[in-house]
Amino acid sequence: MNNLYTSLAEVYEAMYKVFINYDEEFELYYQLLQKYNCHSVVEIGCGTGNLAHRFNEQGIIYTGMDISGEMLAIAKKNNPACSFLQARMQDFVLAAKVASAIITGRTISYLLTNKDVMESLLAIHQNLQTSGIVCFDFIDANKFIPLIGNDAVVHTVAAGNKQYRRESFWKVNLSQSWAFDWLSVFYEEGKNGHLIKIGEDESTIRAFTKDEIILFLQLARFTVKEIFHRPSYAFDTFLVVAEKVDNRNSLND
Repeated sequence: MNNLYTSLAEVYEAMYKVFINYDEEFELYYQLLQKYNCHSVVEIGCGTGNLAHRFNEQGIIYTGMDISGEMLAIAKKNNPACSFLQARMQDFVLAAKVASAIITGRTISYLLTNKDVMESLLAIHQNLQTSGIVCFDFIDANKFIPLIGNDAVVHTVAAGNKQYRRESFWKVNLSQSWAFDWLSVFYEEGKNGHLIKIGEDESTIRAFTKDEIILFLQLARFTVKEIFHRPSYAFDTFLVVAEKVDNRNSLND
């Protein structure tokens, strides 16, 4: 598992609260759930649970799911009224089926093989109610992969009385799918701008073309309801909404 979601979980919590506007993130998914009349949701890749209380306060029956115990410990501490589950996307089982599943934070990018993508979508299908909705964002391979260069991408964040710095290095990895290797080095800025290294994280991330995602969803017995570009931190992304279908013949062409 990536260091960012284990030993660096608290740094993740501090930095991503600044990187991502969670009010806007919540409003996007909440409006989609309202549009499709969904009153329950599992958030896959919930991380430290920054959306949890927002759904709960709006009367949505919420379950947060993540593979990282360290991230979920923070989520549970910050959201004692919400339910959380530690599980993998590929084979999770909920206590009761839900009306919707959202995969937030481009978490689908960690599914590097087609087998993992299919198993995850099939697991979601099994855990959704009839005509349930799945919604997720993904990195647009056509836009992002050609732009990858050798220069470091730097982000700085003030969190509490601390200043953090992250230097990211991206490198195309064509050994599997439209992937890239992502090295992040994290620093805390001391007095006079002195950088104190606090950790690093290295992972391989997958981008997708729109046609790939549509095909995966069709094979997993979903029909695409809408798909659109959305502004996103760091990457060009699409957001897709698809509906569970039980009759394979009802899939869209």
